[in-house]
Amino acid sequence: MEFYLLIEHADHIAGLDEIRPYCFQMGAVPIYTTERVLGVLKKRYDYIFKTENRYPSAPEVAINIISHQNSFILDGVKVTPIEVMHGWLPILGYRFNNIAYLTDIKTISSEEKKKLTNLDVLIVTGLRKEPHATHFNLEESLAFIAEIKPKKAYLTHISELLGLHEEVEKELPENVFLAYDGLKI
Repeated sequence: MEFYLLIEHADHIAGLDEIRPYCFQMGAVPIYTTERVLGVLKKRYDYIFKTENRYPSAPEVAINIISHQNSFILDGVKVTPIEVMHGWLPILGYRFNNIAYLTDIKTISSEEKKKLTNLDVLIVTGLRKEPHATHFNLEESLAFIAEIKPKKAYLTHISELLGLHEEVEKELPENVFLAYDGLKI
């Protein structure tokens, strides 16, 4: 298990190189990361973090180290990191004022759940109907939503195995919806 804990998932970090156009417009792009993830980023994207003999068009980042223990303010919005477990890998979801986004969640501690009270919107994984080792399935997502009691919830990180959008939505409680590309909340 220790080996697994050290591996970040490619879909969580693979887009870092794509910030180049933003760097050309605004300079260093702020990133918010844990120390552990920063170590992985520095290995995979060493050219971004080089200080000597730096490639001229390499993306630039402004590093902000965060942890699930401390909230921070970003453009007037209170951001609260929430540690969840993606199987055996601790990752962060976030609460932005009264909206929370938790993807790739399988379990969450009681302490972290306390950060999810009085939500207007909860966006959470609902991968499929069958159990999965590292993600909530539909039953687990609905139980979690019932426990947290947000005003509205949206299921995201859904796979084709969940079923057709129109059919699945008929099975959901009235305050729970499937997210979709282009959705604005």
